[in-house]
Amino acid sequence: MAARPTWKGHLKLSLVSCPIVLYPATSSSERTAFRQINLKTRNRLRQQLIDDQTKEVVEAADKGRGLEIAKNVYLPVTDEEIDSVAIESSHTVSIERFVRHDTIDDRYHDTPYYVAPDEDGDQETFSVIHEAMRGKGVVALARIVLNKRERIVMIQPWEDGLLATTLHYAYEVRAARTVFAGIVPIKIDPEMRELAERLIEQRAGKFEPETFTDRYEEALVAMLDKKRAGAPIPKDRPSAPTSGKVVNLMEALRNSIKGEGPTTRRKAPPLQPKAPARRPAATRRKATSR
Repeated sequence: MAARPTWKGHLKLSLVSCPIVLYPATSSSERTAFRQINLKTRNRLRQQLIDDQTKEVVEAADKGRGLEIAKNVYLPVTDEEIDSVAIESSHTVSIERFVRHDTIDDRYHDTPYYVAPDEDGDQETFSVIHEAMRGKGVVALARIVLNKRERIVMIQPWEDGLLATTLHYAYEVRAARTVFAGIVPIKIDPEMRELAERLIEQRAGKFEPETFTDRYEEALVAMLDKKRAGAPIPKDRPSAPTSGKVVNLMEALRNSIKGEGPTTRRKAPPLQPKAPARRPAATRRKATSR
């Protein structure tokens, strides 16, 4: 099934623009999902909204948004009032500047979207912008309104189209020093560092996402298949590996290198088979807890 568009508007560069469509680049719909049920009747549960003060059930028609301006005092805000805050990026992605990709901190990356030209629009302008960016080896920074919030977006050439990745604002990214302040610099033995580097070289390779299968999802589906067939489900969880203190780190590094074998340029074995068994049709549907 083709992805449904998330946003429609125009991509603008100076005085030229073209209609574009955004599509989600990722999906979690294939993951097993559970519903809340009544364990006695096995019927699905429905959630209700309760007024915090009166404890009465609130109907959907009476639900709205509010800004807390004092303790338990809320200023109602309607959808129409929010929609009235119209800015250019509500319908236009206007490119503000071009930068090198490696100058953007990885911590700012958020959600990726595919960008394609609108079928009924001008594809020539889209292709010109696409090829010019590819030729200069740069990415574009622009703004876009998604889910009623303006976001910074990084746009880069991707195959025949563009890839737009929303970025976090500076105030959303926590400073690393708040976590790393307690790390005390340690002087490392040069030989120990060399052993660690050799271990890294032995495991060097390329990122091949198909070799990383979702082992938890596969185990969960296998358990559900057993439950559906009436087979007993083990109660005990696998024991976690013990992580005792390494008595001799140098010796542990040497043994690790020996265990890796010779430092040849062989391809690292996949963590899981590249073509995992196809999930049964029954378990591909949304699972219901029992």
